[in-house]
Amino acid sequence: MIRLFFFIGLSVVFCSSVVFGQSQKIGIVDSDRILENMPEYEGIEQRLSLLRESWEEELERMDQEIEKLQEEFDSREVLYTDEMRDEQLARIERIRQAREQFLQEKLGPDGEYFQRQKEILEPVQRQVFNAVQQVASREGYDFVIDRAQDTRFLYADPEWDVTELVLEELGLLEEASR
Repeated sequence: MIRLFFFIGLSVVFCSSVVFGQSQKIGIVDSDRILENMPEYEGIEQRLSLLRESWEEELERMDQEIEKLQEEFDSREVLYTDEMRDEQLARIERIRQAREQFLQEKLGPDGEYFQRQKEILEPVQRQVFNAVQQVASREGYDFVIDRAQDTRFLYADPEWDVTELVLEELGLLEEASR
Protein backbone atom coordinates (compact mmCIF):
# COMPACT_ATOMS: atom_id res chain seq x y z
CA MET A 1 0.00 0.00 0.00
CA ILE A 2 2.84 2.37 0.88
CA ARG A 3 4.51 1.62 -2.43
CA LEU A 4 1.27 2.43 -4.25
CA PHE A 5 1.12 5.85 -2.59
CA PHE A 6 4.82 6.32 -3.33
CA PHE A 7 4.34 5.60 -7.02
CA ILE A 8 1.21 7.77 -7.19
CA GLY A 9 3.15 10.59 -5.56
CA LEU A 10 6.07 10.03 -7.91
CA SER A 11 3.68 10.13 -10.89
CA VAL A 12 2.24 13.43 -9.66
CA VAL A 13 5.75 14.88 -9.41
CA PHE A 14 6.60 13.69 -12.92
CA CYS A 15 3.38 15.14 -14.31
CA SER A 16 3.87 18.45 -12.54
CA SER A 17 7.43 18.72 -13.81
CA VAL A 18 6.16 18.28 -17.37
CA VAL A 19 3.44 20.90 -16.87
CA PHE A 20 5.76 23.45 -15.29
CA GLY A 21 8.74 22.65 -17.49
CA GLN A 22 10.97 21.72 -14.58
CA SER A 23 13.45 18.94 -14.94
CA GLN A 24 13.90 16.50 -12.10
CA LYS A 25 17.08 14.56 -11.53
CA ILE A 26 16.32 11.00 -10.49
CA GLY A 27 18.81 8.42 -9.31
CA ILE A 28 18.46 4.69 -8.95
CA VAL A 29 20.23 2.61 -6.32
CA ASP A 30 20.40 -1.14 -5.74
CA SER A 31 20.43 -1.52 -1.95
CA ASP A 32 20.76 -5.31 -2.20
CA ARG A 33 24.05 -4.92 -4.07
CA ILE A 34 25.26 -2.34 -1.57
CA LEU A 35 24.43 -4.58 1.39
CA GLU A 36 26.16 -7.55 -0.26
CA ASN A 37 29.35 -5.47 -0.41
CA MET A 38 29.27 -4.56 3.28
CA PRO A 39 31.39 -6.96 5.38
CA GLU A 40 29.20 -6.48 8.46
CA TYR A 41 26.11 -7.51 6.49
CA GLU A 42 27.57 -10.95 5.71
CA GLY A 43 28.02 -11.63 9.42
CA ILE A 44 24.47 -10.52 10.12
CA GLU A 45 23.09 -12.81 7.42
CA GLN A 46 25.07 -15.74 8.85
CA ARG A 47 23.80 -15.12 12.40
CA LEU A 48 20.20 -14.83 11.23
CA SER A 49 20.55 -17.94 9.09
CA LEU A 50 21.87 -20.00 12.03
CA LEU A 51 19.04 -18.76 14.22
CA ARG A 52 16.42 -19.60 11.60
CA GLU A 53 17.95 -23.03 10.94
CA SER A 54 17.85 -23.94 14.63
CA TRP A 55 14.17 -23.03 14.83
CA GLU A 56 13.40 -24.91 11.62
CA GLU A 57 15.13 -27.98 13.09
CA GLU A 58 12.90 -27.72 16.16
CA LEU A 59 9.84 -27.48 13.91
CA GLU A 60 11.02 -30.55 11.99
CA ARG A 61 11.45 -32.44 15.26
CA MET A 62 7.90 -31.51 16.25
CA ASP A 63 6.60 -32.58 12.82
CA GLN A 64 8.28 -35.96 13.21
CA GLU A 65 6.82 -36.40 16.69
CA ILE A 66 3.33 -35.55 15.41
CA GLU A 67 3.73 -37.94 12.47
CA LYS A 68 4.96 -40.75 14.74
CA LEU A 69 2.08 -40.27 17.19
CA GLN A 70 -0.45 -40.12 14.34
CA GLU A 71 0.92 -43.34 12.78
CA GLU A 72 0.86 -45.04 16.17
CA PHE A 73 -2.70 -43.89 16.73
CA ASP A 74 -3.83 -45.05 13.28
CA SER A 75 -2.30 -48.49 13.74
CA ARG A 76 -3.79 -49.02 17.22
CA GLU A 77 -7.04 -47.10 16.94
CA VAL A 78 -9.20 -50.23 16.92
CA LEU A 79 -7.63 -51.36 20.20
CA TYR A 80 -8.37 -48.13 22.06
CA THR A 81 -11.35 -47.53 24.24
CA ASP A 82 -13.23 -44.30 23.57
CA GLU A 83 -11.44 -42.67 26.49
CA MET A 84 -7.98 -43.77 25.28
CA ARG A 85 -8.80 -42.66 21.73
CA ASP A 86 -9.81 -39.19 22.98
CA GLU A 87 -6.65 -38.93 25.12
CA GLN A 88 -4.39 -39.82 22.19
CA LEU A 89 -6.14 -37.41 19.83
CA ALA A 90 -5.93 -34.66 22.46
CA ARG A 91 -2.21 -35.35 22.90
CA ILE A 92 -1.59 -35.09 19.15
CA GLU A 93 -3.64 -31.88 18.99
CA ARG A 94 -1.68 -30.34 21.91
CA ILE A 95 1.60 -30.97 20.10
CA ARG A 96 0.18 -29.52 16.86
CA GLN A 97 -0.94 -26.41 18.73
CA ALA A 98 2.44 -26.11 20.46
CA ARG A 99 4.14 -26.37 17.05
CA GLU A 100 1.89 -23.67 15.59
CA GLN A 101 2.50 -21.41 18.57
CA PHE A 102 6.26 -21.96 18.31
CA LEU A 103 6.12 -21.18 14.58
CA GLN A 104 4.24 -17.92 15.19
CA GLU A 105 6.47 -16.86 18.10
CA LYS A 106 9.69 -17.52 16.25
CA LEU A 107 9.02 -17.11 12.52
CA GLY A 108 5.61 -15.43 12.29
CA PRO A 109 5.14 -11.87 11.00
CA ASP A 110 5.61 -10.44 14.50
CA GLY A 111 7.95 -13.21 15.57
CA GLU A 112 11.34 -13.15 17.17
CA TYR A 113 13.18 -13.70 13.86
CA PHE A 114 11.82 -10.54 12.27
CA GLN A 115 12.30 -8.53 15.45
CA ARG A 116 15.94 -9.62 15.68
CA GLN A 117 16.41 -9.02 11.95
CA LYS A 118 15.12 -5.47 12.32
CA GLU A 119 17.22 -4.86 15.43
CA ILE A 120 20.43 -6.19 13.86
CA LEU A 121 19.96 -4.70 10.38
CA GLU A 122 18.76 -1.25 11.41
CA PRO A 123 22.25 0.24 12.01
CA VAL A 124 23.51 -1.07 8.65
CA GLN A 125 20.41 0.15 6.82
CA ARG A 126 20.73 3.54 8.52
CA GLN A 127 24.33 3.73 7.32
CA VAL A 128 23.24 3.00 3.72
CA PHE A 129 20.36 5.48 3.98
CA ASN A 130 22.73 8.22 5.21
CA ALA A 131 25.17 7.48 2.37
CA VAL A 132 22.34 7.67 -0.19
CA GLN A 133 21.29 11.03 1.27
CA GLN A 134 24.89 12.32 1.08
CA VAL A 135 25.26 11.23 -2.55
CA ALA A 136 21.84 12.63 -3.53
CA SER A 137 22.59 15.94 -1.89
CA ARG A 138 26.12 16.21 -3.31
CA GLU A 139 25.11 15.15 -6.84
CA GLY A 140 21.88 17.19 -6.92
CA TYR A 141 19.36 14.35 -7.24
CA ASP A 142 15.74 15.20 -6.52
CA PHE A 143 14.75 11.56 -6.06
CA VAL A 144 16.62 8.31 -5.50
CA ILE A 145 14.64 5.11 -6.04
CA ASP A 146 15.70 1.71 -4.70
CA ARG A 147 15.51 -0.93 -7.42
CA ALA A 148 16.03 -3.83 -5.00
CA GLN A 149 13.41 -6.39 -3.91
CA ASP A 150 9.87 -5.70 -5.14
CA THR A 151 10.45 -2.53 -7.12
CA ARG A 152 10.24 -3.37 -10.80
CA PHE A 153 11.79 -1.31 -13.55
CA LEU A 154 11.24 -2.41 -17.10
CA TYR A 155 14.05 -0.12 -18.13
CA ALA A 156 16.42 2.16 -16.28
CA ASP A 157 19.18 4.10 -17.98
CA PRO A 158 22.49 3.13 -16.31
CA GLU A 159 23.38 6.84 -16.31
CA TRP A 160 21.01 7.33 -13.36
CA ASP A 161 22.35 4.40 -11.29
CA VAL A 162 24.08 5.88 -8.25
CA THR A 163 24.90 2.54 -6.60
CA GLU A 164 28.63 2.99 -7.27
CA LEU A 165 28.57 6.46 -5.72
CA VAL A 166 26.89 5.10 -2.58
CA LEU A 167 29.41 2.25 -2.36
CA GLU A 168 32.15 4.87 -2.67
CA GLU A 169 30.50 7.01 0.02
CA LEU A 170 30.50 3.99 2.33
CA GLY A 171 34.17 3.34 1.55
CA LEU A 172 33.41 -0.02 -0.05
CA LEU A 173 35.04 0.68 -3.41
CA GLU A 174 38.76 0.51 -3.86
CA GLU A 175 40.40 3.57 -5.40
CA ALA A 176 41.69 1.37 -8.23
CA SER A 177 38.21 0.25 -9.28
CA ARG A 178 37.08 3.78 -10.11
